[in-house]
Amino acid sequence: MSINQFDPGLPYRCSPSVALRPEPFGALVYHFGTRKLSFLKTPELLQVVSGLADHPDVHAAVEAAGVAEAQRPAYLRALAGLAASGTIEERV
Repeated sequence: MSINQFDPGLPYRCSPSVALRPEPFGALVYHFGTRKLSFLKTPELLQVVSGLADHPDVHAAVEAAGVAEAQRPAYLRALAGLAASGTIEERV
C-alpha cells in the first residue's frame, strides 16, 4: 500500500520503530529509523495511536478513544499524516 493511500477502513498499528512517551499534552514520538522527534498534540490522539492494534480498523480505534463525531475528520487527517511519516503502519 502506498503511503498516499491511507485507508481508515483498514487495520493499522503503531510502527515497531516508534517509541511513544506520554506527556500531559499528548505524547512525544521518536522514530528510531529516521531519528525524527514529533508530537501527538492531544491525549485522545495518543489513545487512538496506542489502541490501533486492538481494533479491526482505524474508525473503531477512533470511536473507542471517545473522539467526538465532529472531531473525527481532523483525527483522520492527523492519522493520515502519521501514516505518511511512518509512525503508524497498516497491519498485515
